[in-house]
Amino acid sequence: MKDRQQNFYGNFAGFYDALTENVDRARMAGFIVEKLAEQGIDGGIVLDAGCGTGELCLHLARAGYDLIGADPSEEMLEIARERVMESGEDILLLGQGMEELDLYGTIRAAVSTLDTVNHLPDREAVRRAFSRVSLFMEEGGVFLFDVNTHYKHAQVLGNNAYLYDLGDLYCGWQNEWREEEGVTDISLTFFEEGEDGRFDRCDECFSETWYAPEFLQTALEEAGFALLQRFDGYRDRPVTEKSQRVVYLAKKEGK
Repeated sequence: MKDRQQNFYGNFAGFYDALTENVDRARMAGFIVEKLAEQGIDGGIVLDAGCGTGELCLHLARAGYDLIGADPSEEMLEIARERVMESGEDILLLGQGMEELDLYGTIRAAVSTLDTVNHLPDREAVRRAFSRVSLFMEEGGVFLFDVNTHYKHAQVLGNNAYLYDLGDLYCGWQNEWREEEGVTDISLTFFEEGEDGRFDRCDECFSETWYAPEFLQTALEEAGFALLQRFDGYRDRPVTEKSQRVVYLAKKEGK
């Protein structure tokens, strides 16, 4: 599973921004900054675990935080490095997955967005990831992450297929939901128009795993975090049975 995910992101990096252009990262960053400030964190080092191409890192850096971006995909990080260099921001980028974090010092907060936790292949990987985040976090630090819900996996993704027209890029998206395992297998077919008008095809696949709220809370507590709140997406509203993305806000407890 791990190799499959890494191979996917190696090829997917070039299409990632186009496929997620509808994600309002500025609004996400605003929500994150607000929640960090409510916990007394208005500066210091923040880790973006699963930073992808670095766009959220830039928003948080511009809000006054010192950013570390970590991602296991070197191809994603190449794009992030170019973006950071063009911005003039000072952001440290590391080629590390969340379950293998090895930082140089402590952090005041960590964020992990856009289903990064769902891309961890099993419960043990989630436990390791939370433990590594906790290891480098100062007491009183904040961990904010999101996950796709069972409703989204079973009802929205399900066994459905989608076609995205992104200008000179087309994406066919096919899902297969395995209820017993709690896993959605996702197959993507990209057609990218070249300068000669012909389309090049690229096929990729990956999986997302649904994790129950009870398990996530237990895993947080085992790693030394106290769950403070859950939100329906990046908005100040409660989770409902039809929430598609839930944001978890947790705090590192003292010893």
